[in-house]
Amino acid sequence: MRYFIELSYKGTNYHGWQVQPNAISIQELLNKALTTIFRTAINVVGAGRTDTGVHAEQLFAHVDLENEIKIEDAIYKLNSLLPNDIVVENIMKTTETAHARFDAKSRSYEYRIFMGRNPFLIDTTWQLNNAKLNIVKMNEASEILKNYTNFKCFSRTNSNVKTYNCDVKRAEWIKTNEILIFHITADRFLRNMVRAIVGTLIDVGKDKLTLEGFKQIIESEDRCNAGTSAPAQGLFLTQVTYPKTIFIHE
Repeated sequence: MRYFIELSYKGTNYHGWQVQPNAISIQELLNKALTTIFRTAINVVGAGRTDTGVHAEQLFAHVDLENEIKIEDAIYKLNSLLPNDIVVENIMKTTETAHARFDAKSRSYEYRIFMGRNPFLIDTTWQLNNAKLNIVKMNEASEILKNYTNFKCFSRTNSNVKTYNCDVKRAEWIKTNEILIFHITADRFLRNMVRAIVGTLIDVGKDKLTLEGFKQIIESEDRCNAGTSAPAQGLFLTQVTYPKTIFIHE
């Protein structure tokens, strides 16, 4: 039987989502907790990767179990075994072919910037003290993203992907007091894409890059032309959506 596990986590203490040698990851700790509870080796499949230091308000992973489970009991046991900065929010029964990665319709990220200094937000924002940004111009550049599909210029170099195409549905900056947040939603994202976009848009906001120059970077399909990637700690995966038909409601 296949289940989707809904997670949230603060990524500060982890080397990203994916299991890797000689480093602690979210996936590894979830696998160990599930293996302990169900007494059989378990390896979950996630909706996607988050890099070292990146956070998730919502990420899904699917798991195959031999028998039907008591969901509330499983949630309680998993949260008892996992560290406090990783939380299982929900578990949902799905169809046998439902896939956490391939069935996702959209993914949404936020990149959070604190316009100043705050010691309590060091792990969860990029702090730009005394930075003067033209947010109107940054939003004009963000709108340009919707006119393109090939985002190779914002992808990590040497990425092993079949296509660099992404369908960006939303891209905008919203400022509330000292917090400036970039919201972006697409059907899929390339590795390092959001952080590279943010870094490049900051160059636009600082008047180091024109709107025409921003277009030229996208059309160049060359990562070397884009800006420096924004730091990991400001990035949050906030939502992953799926077709309702993959969930089984009893």
